[in-house]
Amino acid sequence: MYRERNERLQIMVSPEELAAIDDWRFTQRMPSRASAVRELLRRGLQAEGVTIAEAHEKSSDFGVIEKRYDAE
Repeated sequence: MYRERNERLQIMVSPEELAAIDDWRFTQRMPSRASAVRELLRRGLQAEGVTIAEAHEKSSDFGVIEKRYDAE
């Protein structure tokens, strides 16, 4: 489930948090810390009931006004 990444997010973690991330990453056979953090973030958001949009969905697809397309 690899998608294009458009935004960079930098965070600071304690040595203990980093060790926990690395331990989980290796147990799950994740290819990188970044992929592990993305997966943990996705799981945490889903656990909180947050729906994550698919990669092909754009915020402009969810407007309150219907789009009108002029015929040529």
